[in-house]
Parts: sequence; C-alpha cells; structure tokens
Amino acid sequence: MAEAERIIGTPDTPGADRDGQDRDEQEGTGTDGTAAARTGQPRGKRRVAVLFAVAAVAYALDLISKMIVVAKLEHHEPIEIIGDWLRFEAIRNAGAAFGLGEAFTIIFTVIAAVVIVVIVRLARKLYSLPWAIALGLLLGGALGNLTDRIFRSPGVFEGAVVDFIAPKHFAVFNLADSAIVCGGILIVLLSFRGLDPDGTVHKD
Repeated sequence: MAEAERIIGTPDTPGADRDGQDRDEQEGTGTDGTAAARTGQPRGKRRVAVLFAVAAVAYALDLISKMIVVAKLEHHEPIEIIGDWLRFEAIRNAGAAFGLGEAFTIIFTVIAAVVIVVIVRLARKLYSLPWAIALGLLLGGALGNLTDRIFRSPGVFEGAVVDFIAPKHFAVFNLADSAIVCGGILIVLLSFRGLDPDGTVHKD
C-alpha cells in the first residue's frame, strides 16, 4: 500500500510542484531564473560592444580626417564646399571645442582624460542601446581630441587640436567636436525621457 501511494500519489500531491518551483526560483535554477541569468549579461555585453564600436568609428573618422587636413590643406588656401557658407580651413586650436579657452589647454586635456575614464567605468552597468550610442560618440570624440593634445605640437598635454570645418559666422571645429556635441544632445534627450544607462525608466 505504501509502495502504491509512493508511485501513484506523489505526482498528484497538492503543493508538490509549487514547492519545487519555489525552490527552483530561490536557487535561480528555474525557467524564469535561468532565462534572466542567461539574457541579462549577454545583453549588457552587446551594449558595451556597441559603445566601443561607435567610439572606434568616431575616433577613426576624426583621426583620418585630421591626417588628410594636415597633409593636404594646412598652409594652403581654404577649400569652399558650399560657397561662403561652408569651407574647409586648417586651424590649430589650443583651446576647447570651437576655439574656446585657449589659455587652459592642460585643463581641457585633464578633463578629456577624466571623461574617458568615467565612460569606461560606466560601461560596466550599461544596458541601454541609445545610451551606448551616446557614450560611444562622447568617448570617440574625447579620444580624438585627446590624441591631438598628447601628440601634436607644441608639446605633450599642450598640443593644439586640428580644426577644419568652417561654417560661415561660426567657429571652426572638427569631427571629434561634432561627435561630442551629438553625444551630449542625445544624453540630454534621454535624460528628459527618463531613460537611465542601465535601461530603467524613471518618472519624476
């Protein structure tokens, strides 16, 4: 009788499946727990990969464009792209973006380095694709201008940034500046929408 109850009765025992499910959920081995464990980390890794891919593209485009400008345009007449409204003109800028603060080159160099470190540390908690793109643009732009600060004359950490995009009635800038501005605008928009870097949405 006891053997029959063990074989027949146990599967139908009320609460048996629930107890097993609860135990699995507590141990993280159930279906839901396993899915969360499997999807969370790879999702974060994909967002980090997007961040560094965007940064690499922005950095490469900035670096290549500056090499071409220095080789082909510096010490030459500006090239008109859209009449007087837009032209390419090689300028060495010791200040920040758009020619601001030329007396504080070293300070801007330190700020750029700090921004890069903060972004890299923040990447560990990144689960939002828009934030990955925004931070990638910031990272690529900061790396582009920091490279100039370190390797260009007049010296290490005091180097002048190469600017060449010259709209009419506006400051001359480069692709790194553009990436930084676009990334900053995107971050502001994401903040207004309440989207955090970890993918959560908050409402004030």
